[in-house]
Formats: sequence, structure tokens, C-alpha cells
Amino acid sequence: MKSKILQRNAQYDRQVAALLDEIALHDPIRFNTPSADGGWSAIQTLHHLLLAEELTLGYIRRKSAQLADAPRLTAGVHFRALLLRLSLASPIKFKAPAGVSTDQLPLYASLADTRQRWQNIRADWTQYLVEMPDDLIDKAVYKHPRAGRIGWLQTLGFFQWHLARHAKQVRRALR
Repeated sequence: MKSKILQRNAQYDRQVAALLDEIALHDPIRFNTPSADGGWSAIQTLHHLLLAEELTLGYIRRKSAQLADAPRLTAGVHFRALLLRLSLASPIKFKAPAGVSTDQLPLYASLADTRQRWQNIRADWTQYLVEMPDDLIDKAVYKHPRAGRIGWLQTLGFFQWHLARHAKQVRRALR
């Protein structure tokens, strides 16, 4: 199971790198310009994504002493993760939680700094998952703001689904 978690993490690393490489093809003025519909700029959307990862890892680290007592994965966990996946694939707009909302996003940022920060977060995640005790593998360790408690694969899945949703937003902002 741990190898599956690490594979999902590596897969997500590749998705992040691909999106960053895609954005690098554009002029910095363009990816820092707010979307024509008044939404976030491409770089702000990237910061929203990386903040979600950063805060999730921070939550898990803060709760590390209690993770051994976290509930085991159940059918309910998988069902909630499915609902989360479907909601992120839908066109329905959701209000971003306070920690990852507009107030937390930079008005301007360089792609180099954004890439470095995201790569650091990805490296922290990889290190955490590699060093994670085996007795935590089948636990619902993260309390997602909308989906409730989910496990490692569902958390990494959330990052993937979240990135896929916002990659569309990034591309719209770059048009």
C-alpha cells in the first residue's frame, strides 16, 4: 500500500511539473494578469493550489501525535472521496476556504519563485510519505474542509483533481 501512495505522489509531481512547464511558455505579464472574467490570474491560481498542499501537510504534521488514533479507511471514506472528485470535476463554483482564498494570494509573483516554493512543498510531501510509519497507511488522516476525513490516496487524489480543475482556470486566464 505504501508503494501505491508513493506512486500516486510521484504521478502528482509529474502533473505539477507539466503545468509549471506549460505556464513557462507564457510571458510573466500574461500569467500575472487577472482573468478577463475578474477571476484569479494564472499565478494566483498556482498559489491557491500550492497553499492547499502546504496547509494540508501542516495540518497532518500538527495532528501527527493523534494520527495513530485516526479512523481506519471505510467505504464511507471512499464514497466521500468519490463525491469530492465529482464535485471538482463539475462546473459548479465553490468558495475557497479562508486559508487559500484571494486574500492569501499574491498580486504578482515570479514563476521561478512559485516553482521553487511548490517544488519545496512537493519535496516535503515526498519525505513525509517515505518516512511515514506503516501503521498510518490505512488511516483516514486528513480532514478535508468539504469531504471530511480521507486517507493518503484520497488526499493525493484530491490534489490531482484540484489541479485538474484549476488547470482549466489557468488556461482560461492565459487566453
